[in-house]
Amino acid sequence: MGASVGGIIRLFARDYVKLAAVSMCIGIPMAIWLQHRWLQDFALRADMPWWIYSLAGGAILLVALFTVGLQSARAAPPTR
Repeated sequence: MGASVGGIIRLFARDYVKLAAVSMCIGIPMAIWLQHRWLQDFALRADMPWWIYSLAGGAILLVALFTVGLQSARAAPPTR
């Protein structure tokens, strides 16, 4: 009803970024806790640096934004 393609993409992207951020806030601490519990029984263990989790979260956000943008652009009617 008169919305631009960019506006539609922004609306969808905002919702999906919120969902991805909430899932990362739940998943990253859980992954750290489970990894710590699993590795505490080993004699030799390596600690994971914090930037690995940040890199994974950034990759998740990029994939979500790319997917939302592509699908929204394909669904939007062509402009004349």
